[in-house]
Amino acid sequence: MTTSASGHDLTPLTDAEKQQRAANLTTEERRILLNQGTEPPFCGGLLDNKEAGTYACKLCHLPLFRSDDKFESGTGWPSFFRPADPDHVRELQDASHGMVRTEIRCARCDGHLGHVFPDGPPPTGQRYCLNSASLVFQPD
Repeated sequence: MTTSASGHDLTPLTDAEKQQRAANLTTEERRILLNQGTEPPFCGGLLDNKEAGTYACKLCHLPLFRSDDKFESGTGWPSFFRPADPDHVRELQDASHGMVRTEIRCARCDGHLGHVFPDGPPPTGQRYCLNSASLVFQPD
């Protein structure tokens, strides 16, 4: 078993486990999480959420981001300046759509979350730009 610095199990899900969990998702959630889709800006249900809590992966429920690290980026997607645990987010180069970006995925289930950009606020200077459809909010 692989464990993150914060003590969460990062053992990858099997294909069968992914498919079983994906059966509970909507068509749009599956398109985004499993096929690297993007929801339109300013329409995600978690964009304006101001409650205290944790944003977890919609597919495997691994904690990804904390409300204390969320900020208003003006981009139309929920944005954070750091993950709850860096071990929980995997980064990949994405050269689709005629540009080079850094895609972020859940480290446990490999679900597509969004992208990270180097134009965020202090203290990290990072903007983790997430699809609401990739997340489930767990209030404190």
